[in-house]
Amino acid sequence: MARKPKRRTWGTGSIFERDNRWWIRWRERGKRKCRSFLSREVAEKVLLEVLKAAEREEADMAPDPAMVPTIGELAKTWLERRQRTNRTADNDTSRWKHIAPTFGKMQPHEVNAANLRRFIEAKLAEKLNPATIAHFIHLISSLFTDLREQGLCEVNPVTTLTRATRKLYASTHDVTSTLFLARQEDIERLYRALAEPYSVIFAVGSMAGLRCAEIYGLAWTDVDMEARTMRIHQQVQRGQLVNCTKSGKARLVPISTSLAPVLAEWRLKTGGQGLVFKGLRTPYIVAATVHERLRAALKACGLPQMTLYSATRHTYASRWVMNGGSMELLGKILGHSSTAMTQHYAHLQPDFFGAGAHDRVAATFTRDNGKVLPLHGTNDHCVATAQDAIASQNAG
Repeated sequence: MARKPKRRTWGTGSIFERDNRWWIRWRERGKRKCRSFLSREVAEKVLLEVLKAAEREEADMAPDPAMVPTIGELAKTWLERRQRTNRTADNDTSRWKHIAPTFGKMQPHEVNAANLRRFIEAKLAEKLNPATIAHFIHLISSLFTDLREQGLCEVNPVTTLTRATRKLYASTHDVTSTLFLARQEDIERLYRALAEPYSVIFAVGSMAGLRCAEIYGLAWTDVDMEARTMRIHQQVQRGQLVNCTKSGKARLVPISTSLAPVLAEWRLKTGGQGLVFKGLRTPYIVAATVHERLRAALKACGLPQMTLYSATRHTYASRWVMNGGSMELLGKILGHSSTAMTQHYAHLQPDFFGAGAHDRVAATFTRDNGKVLPLHGTNDHCVATAQDAIASQNAG
């Protein structure tokens, strides 16, 4: 007859297995608490540290940093929790592989601004994009925010980074250089060069400003043709329909006069049930196929190659601002989480420099017996190219 497992002494917590995981249970301030781990070894170690921390708290002593598990051990359970609460959890797990070799064996109190800077410099030496490094730092910051809430560290070391260090991983992307379709005739040509359903996908993106994943997740039940609105609350991510947007909030988007007949015709052709766009052999449209068809259409139209984002959402936002649309309303339509995101398009406003900016600082640059050529854009004459200017000078 097998022996019963020996009971632990009262007040030392308990360890048990359930659903292929090892659970620890203890009492803290009169309340029962529990946590689960993948192995018994880790569970026993954490329980021991929890009980020691409780003893120190009862004795009114500050937590002993040396008793806190390593960053690697803490991150393991933290990343598991993020799988249930964060839509970028898979990306975070991949990013942690870059972080673990440097910080995995450290304890929280050992991470500081100095070794964070060395980590940043090492990643820059590996030729990683500063934006990618920024993701690593933001992930470290999120972990330490969680550790602070649990009382496992006193300070988030990322908040102690100097401005000079933060500049090392500041984005180098120039928003003003991002391509978009500035002319209406180019939008119309590209639409005609695409076959259905890709032409309709392009129309929805370029005339409503939806994110690519939001276009793929758009359902007919969210398209109100009478009210001329679309409710955006879900998207397709990694082959799955996720009931949230990038900002985590649902929003209403207007159906423009140009887009309404395209959607009405597409509804008649598809039956108006389920998702607006469906894959041939998959439940959802395949993004790679959309990009492939877009590249072929851009080439056929003689237009520069650009991403679907640039040809749709970025084109919509840029042309909205160029035509004098409200920046505040644009932010609501695009679903930006902050006005700073919308301000990326401010340089396209017709009155960006304000009235009289081109004549505020003036001077007359002439030479004796010289001739001044008219500038491009004047009312009387227009010199379109450098060759035109030379020809005009020779004629004089």
